[in-house]
Amino acid sequence: MSLCFADLHIHIGRTYRGKPVKITAAKNLTLTNILETAKFPKGLDIVGVIDCHSPEVIEEMEGLIKSGDLVEMEAGGLRFLDEVTLIPGSEIEVYDQHCHGPIHVLAYFPTLEAMKEFSAWLSKRVTNLQLSTQRMYEDAQVLQEKVKAMEGLFIPAHIFTPFKSLYGKGVIQSLTEVLNPDFIDAVELGLSSNTEMADKIAELHDYTFISNSDAHSLPKIAREYQALNLEAPTFQALKEALKNEGENEIVANYGLDPYLGKYYRTACAQCFTPWSGHVCHVCGSEKWTKGVSERITELATNDEAPPHRPSYIHQVPLDFIPGLGPKTLEKLFNYFGTEMNILHHVSEEELMEVVKPALAKLIVKARNGELVISAGGGGKYGKIT
Repeated sequence: MSLCFADLHIHIGRTYRGKPVKITAAKNLTLTNILETAKFPKGLDIVGVIDCHSPEVIEEMEGLIKSGDLVEMEAGGLRFLDEVTLIPGSEIEVYDQHCHGPIHVLAYFPTLEAMKEFSAWLSKRVTNLQLSTQRMYEDAQVLQEKVKAMEGLFIPAHIFTPFKSLYGKGVIQSLTEVLNPDFIDAVELGLSSNTEMADKIAELHDYTFISNSDAHSLPKIAREYQALNLEAPTFQALKEALKNEGENEIVANYGLDPYLGKYYRTACAQCFTPWSGHVCHVCGSEKWTKGVSERITELATNDEAPPHRPSYIHQVPLDFIPGLGPKTLEKLFNYFGTEMNILHHVSEEELMEVVKPALAKLIVKARNGELVISAGGGGKYGKIT
């Protein structure tokens, strides 16, 4: 068994030929750049790239296999330069007649051939297969059945965010209104919630929680992630960890303090002021965005004790820490290697050999959950104060 760090929700901004995939993502967020960045400077062992259905991304994967840079593993997953495992996936925007959607879901597959088969199936159900997160007008359970028939993983994405999520829009009160509960392998919490918050909803107690970055740029990779004990960094071992089978297991979830998430509290959609009443007292707007914390309160059942969970550790990414600019970050990477090493292992004394004592203390406080945070909301991230 070995400790592995995994971020399973990373977008592709452009193909290797420069065509857009996730239009809102960075242009340098290509598959190859993701795989190279994942190991250094991020220090990840497994990445789930969720735009692998795109035809030109499939072409790039085939090219990397041909060059020998990417090798398919017998137990599933593709190994890049024998350093990081790629789990090919797809994010789909389902417009289900039962919930009036849209909701985002994630599907992962063990092999390139399975991904190609799913891409061909999806091409008959979306308008533009080239682009990320295309809308599919079909019952979500049809999608679930296809994914499970192909021995894939099905995971509802960022389930509480106000837009395009299972619970977030406020239309459904139970996942059973939309999904087959037996065909869910895990649920993704999203940036504005954590394990304690999600476990207020009893129907989620049966599922493993995962925490991922939903990265739209290279620096945001590993903004959230999980640590796992795995026999090997393969698709099969990951699948067993999510299902709590055998010795493979999730050891801990690392995620933003929910206060740092941009949808934690209900806030004005125009100026992001915390919402009270019917009109924003600052800008006069009548438009507001319901916070994840308030939505979970609406859904909370509290009728049974939550199960034992891996620890959810509030993680403050290095680029959130005040005074830690690009040059200092590069200096830290050059000295200590990966972001995982800096966040988890390097002592305060060692940090002070490279950066100013005040900054070293901030990094350690972030590690220990001792920073004071102003809550985010309405689409604006929280801040360390």
